[in-house]
Amino acid sequence: MSLPFSTPLSTSTAFLTPFKVAITEDKLVELETLIKLAKLAPPTYENSQTDRRYGVTTDWLVTMRDQWLRTYHWKSSEDRINSFPQYTAEVEGLTIHFVGLFSERKDAVPLLLVHGWPGSFLEFLPILQKFREEYTPETLPYHLIVPSLPGYAFSSGPPLDRNFRTDDIARVLDQLMKDLGFESGYVAQGGDIGSRIVRHLGVDHESCKAVHVNVVFMRKPDGMTDDHLNAFEIEGIEKMMKFMTMGAGYAIEHGTRPSTIGHVLSSSPMALLAWIGEKFLEWVDDPLAPEEILESVTLYWLTETFPRAIYTYRQNYPAPPLPATNDPRWYIHKPFGFSSFPMELARLPRSWIETTGDLVFWEEHPKGGHFAALEQPDELKADLVKFVDQVWPGIIGAE
Repeated sequence: MSLPFSTPLSTSTAFLTPFKVAITEDKLVELETLIKLAKLAPPTYENSQTDRRYGVTTDWLVTMRDQWLRTYHWKSSEDRINSFPQYTAEVEGLTIHFVGLFSERKDAVPLLLVHGWPGSFLEFLPILQKFREEYTPETLPYHLIVPSLPGYAFSSGPPLDRNFRTDDIARVLDQLMKDLGFESGYVAQGGDIGSRIVRHLGVDHESCKAVHVNVVFMRKPDGMTDDHLNAFEIEGIEKMMKFMTMGAGYAIEHGTRPSTIGHVLSSSPMALLAWIGEKFLEWVDDPLAPEEILESVTLYWLTETFPRAIYTYRQNYPAPPLPATNDPRWYIHKPFGFSSFPMELARLPRSWIETTGDLVFWEEHPKGGHFAALEQPDELKADLVKFVDQVWPGIIGAE
């Protein structure tokens, strides 16, 4: 019996294979064994600082290991994931996994939702859950497509015989959307690395008609002063600069020695928990539930995502230390929307953001951090609805 929202468009040319997560018992036993056998570091001044100024604490790791072994159950996560329609499709020789909610409305708007690192398709499941609770397949106003990026989770790749970049990811995702029957147009949303990918889509691909993001990494626009900024905006810039100096060590390692860190974090699930768990602790507003962190780390471990997923960081090295979104080459000449969350790593002023695209939608929120879709699904969902309601009629009317 097929799940609701699982019927692709009749015009789709993609060869779609229905997908269900089914991790074998031997893999789960191996994971449990490795967690039990993992050796933790001896007590140090640094790993005992409760404010995590030097990273995750031993106490946190011990507590999380205990929950991983005793109270967290992957099969519950698997059941939740499998309650959503999933498919794989072949694009450029890659197998791309995606979660999708398909509408039966002929006027439904296609939305492409793009995650980043250390995220996954899991980030968008709360939003998908809210849409499927609010609508039926007959009334859903959107087609919602959440792919696993090449190298992440149940998608294959990146290729082993050539370099692969964010523009390559964008090309693959654009082809996926066109193969699904959305060649006439779709809207793309992204955060983290996903924000760079959807910028590529907006700039380079005609079928992407509008772009919404919740972060832009950029330098100060040329010739712009801080005279017009308020205290909150200045604080956001200072927060970004502090992150670049004190919080970006992981990115330097990803970008300059991806092979080394890939081997290191593939050797122990506790090492992976420390590396990824730190980000889910530091980059959020309100703390995430331990189960949410363990679910993401478990997905990464079971699918060997980490070493396959950090290739995009190499594009930033050697410096400049901040991506050149300021470059006119990356200006989005299409409807551009932005949602600002206070604990974002780069909470930049509107006056900066609007130099990077035709900004027609801006919303500031009182709570939320880097993982907006996971932390504030109601707010991000509402912003997407408002953005699409604002821009899509004009897009359709212009065709």
